[in-house]
Amino acid sequence: MTEVLAAIDVGTNAVRLEIARSLPDHTLETLHTERDPVRPGEGVFLTGNIPRPVADRLLAALRRYAALCRRHRARVRAVATSAVREARNGPEIVKRAKREAGLDLEVVSGREEARLICLGVLQGAAPRARNLVVDIGGGSTEVAAAVGESPDSLWSVAVGAVRLTEMFAAADKVPPPRLDLMRAYAAEAFREALPESFPRFRTALGSSGTINALVAFAAERGARRASLREVGRAVDALAAMRVDQRRKLFEPRRAEIVVAGAVILESAMRHLGLASITSVDTGLRDGILVDLVRRTLPPRASQGQAALAAEAALAMGRRFQFDEAHALKVRDVALSLFDQLPAVHGLPAAARRILETAALLHDVGNAVSHQRHHKHTWYLVANADLPGLSDQERTLAALTARYHRRSAPERHRADLAPLSDDEFQAVRRLSTLLRVADALDRSHHQPLRSLSARGRTGAVKLTLKARAPLDLELWDLDRETALFRQVFRRKLAVEVAGRRR
Repeated sequence: MTEVLAAIDVGTNAVRLEIARSLPDHTLETLHTERDPVRPGEGVFLTGNIPRPVADRLLAALRRYAALCRRHRARVRAVATSAVREARNGPEIVKRAKREAGLDLEVVSGREEARLICLGVLQGAAPRARNLVVDIGGGSTEVAAAVGESPDSLWSVAVGAVRLTEMFAAADKVPPPRLDLMRAYAAEAFREALPESFPRFRTALGSSGTINALVAFAAERGARRASLREVGRAVDALAAMRVDQRRKLFEPRRAEIVVAGAVILESAMRHLGLASITSVDTGLRDGILVDLVRRTLPPRASQGQAALAAEAALAMGRRFQFDEAHALKVRDVALSLFDQLPAVHGLPAAARRILETAALLHDVGNAVSHQRHHKHTWYLVANADLPGLSDQERTLAALTARYHRRSAPERHRADLAPLSDDEFQAVRRLSTLLRVADALDRSHHQPLRSLSARGRTGAVKLTLKARAPLDLELWDLDRETALFRQVFRRKLAVEVAGRRR
């Protein structure tokens, strides 16, 4: 049976929709696409707000997209990037999208945006192939280095075609002194955002309408690749044109921002040491669709995304100087329980990476205060930039980690009340598994060697093998058995070295 998926991309320059059918071999067949150049970012980078008329245009497009998705009975992921991310009234736009269009509009971080773009561009890439992907948006430029389909470096540079155009009034002809300032500003943005150790490439894949339009203008007729010299010449040529002249070469709204886009592309290529860039037609929307497909696959089929989320969680834990040995042990035990007890917890495969993130970061709040570290953990994880997780998945991971100790997750609690019934049940079950895993390393000395778990009628049996006494662990596990029985409606039986408890 095939499923229909939909990706909605609320960018800075335009809003886009793609509806596709997921085929049995996990490829996608496009059913419908739309693009509306409503310019959601118009005025944001000067005023800090999305003006009401712009917001109204955006919501009109989203209402139409939502109706199309309902007609196709599509599973939807709608994401918003830098314009909504930076606007002070961004939260109001998100609320209106829910109220007026019935859409959960997810405001993604720059790094998550880069990950999705990378996934869209590099799907099907050879496993060991190394590639660099550059995407110039309206408010930011995303840069991702990857091996195969999996990014190993993700960066977001706060300079985009709409932002730079508004800052330097560059919609019309740009005189040489102002062009020099634009080039200097863009160059500085890349120097500040990208580390000196960023991996070096001679060529890159360029995603986004801006890069496609620029490469088509700069390169030889029909070519999809432009050299640095050709891009530099294009900057000078486009800056010397009036906007009405550029409108004969580009669509009207693109003509207003193309000089800034060219300056950014030239600066990116210079900073990254690129000799050339090749334009591609895939990007963020494709990545959203691929991501939707992979969220439904079993763990082995979606290892790349799970590995990225785990890597991001580990990096965050190390920044806060967490007890890494304990975090890894709790992670391993929690995932072992999840993998061995699917009929008991009844959760989808995508919940596994939520549990993994929560297990790795459950104690990270100790960096603020040990006494209430579970609550500090919730705040830190909920506000972290964790590529590989959607905003909602990050929220569920934060809540799972928050309820790894003390109070049980109950429906009336203020932080759980906004969740849907399915989300609440997921947090309840995942946090209970996490409590068991945490109890089995209560000493933080990893005395547990291995664990096997087997569900049976009315009970779950854990068989533990130890490398050191488990007295403290078993004492703490006793305190979690009542909640385990309440959540899973099964008692917890534990056996250690032939001794039954």
